[in-house]
Amino acid sequence: MSSHKNHEHLTTIKDAVKETTSLNEDEKSQSIKTIEEWILEEKASGTLKQELLKISLYFEELFSELGIK
Repeated sequence: MSSHKNHEHLTTIKDAVKETTSLNEDEKSQSIKTIEEWILEEKASGTLKQELLKISLYFEELFSELGIK
């Protein structure tokens, strides 16, 4: 997957985190911080999912809804 495509996915995930009511404010803050670090470092999305799942199982649902494996 291209770096541009990864950035689009990460931005989509970040936007969804901001809007969700499934996470508390601390979980949102930790999640957004993690996603922003990944955007800056252009890391692959597979490992990001594992990092976000450490914060909340909500991310299983979010990734599924967004069609991101």
